[in-house]
Amino acid sequence: MANVVATDNENFESLLRRFNKKVQQEGILSEVRRREHYEKPSVKRKRKGAAKRRKSARTPRR
Repeated sequence: MANVVATDNENFESLLRRFNKKVQQEGILSEVRRREHYEKPSVKRKRKGAAKRRKSARTPRR
């Protein structure tokens, strides 16, 4: 769970901005979206294979 501590004279907007940044860095929202619905193992394999192909196409070969 992401938490931020308010410092002296810190307004709510900057505190909220820091919290959102921390949540984004920890990948909490993407994890929640991924777990929102059950994903069959075959769909999971297909998604991982597509991600692997995209990554290999992006990196230049030597």
